[in-house]
Amino acid sequence: MITWDQVAGSLALVAVAVALSVWRGARIENEIAWAVGRSFVQLTALGYVIKLVFQAHDVGWVIPMLAAMVVLGAETARRRAPDVPHAFPLLLCSIAIATAGTLGLALAVGAIDATSRALIPIGGMVVGQAMVGSGIALARLSFEVAAAPGEIEARLSLGATWRQAIDPILRRSVVAGLTSTIDSTKTAGIVAIPGTTVGMLLGGAAPLDAVRLQLVVFYLLVGATAIVVVAATTFAARGFFTAAHQLRDLPGG
Repeated sequence: MITWDQVAGSLALVAVAVALSVWRGARIENEIAWAVGRSFVQLTALGYVIKLVFQAHDVGWVIPMLAAMVVLGAETARRRAPDVPHAFPLLLCSIAIATAGTLGLALAVGAIDATSRALIPIGGMVVGQAMVGSGIALARLSFEVAAAPGEIEARLSLGATWRQAIDPILRRSVVAGLTSTIDSTKTAGIVAIPGTTVGMLLGGAAPLDAVRLQLVVFYLLVGATAIVVVAATTFAARGFFTAAHQLRDLPGG
């Protein structure tokens, strides 16, 4: 059992991170402190909420909790790509589709149980990974469109549609959004022991049971990230063009 005193003791490592930021002139010590403070408040609140949900034994709480995660995840990802037109609604739809699709499939094949104890934590991991992947992909898309308007307009002048003109950038954006998930999946068990496996082992689960659940989680994350990255970049790309297949004026352009 981890005590609050032990949690406080681990703050020594945060102090190290702050000191290194100051030493190297990175100037992110305030961001580190803010992140640590937010994580404490958010996770503590989440712990109490999940405790109440688990004690209620009511699977009906799953949908509103996951919906809240999807909304917050879409807003967080939107901040990574502020220049993408209509980013929030398209991220909201993309993350929701990815989450519902992957969890639905896992339930259909019996890989996870239809209980709040299973759906909320696994759903949270899916939403979190979808948020990270889509945020990175849209940031890359926005950056490359802003960096290469001449390249895009040259393709358009040669008769390309908006989709053909932006397709190379779309492909690179999809790769950028998926790379982190792919790397963590292919190095699992070699570079690091994944979090789900560690949690189950610490909880006393049999090693192979922990591994099997971890594999299910990884496959859900790969599928969800692929769905959300492709959907988000495809929807977002259209917003950079007019109905006449012309590149819109970009912010700051």
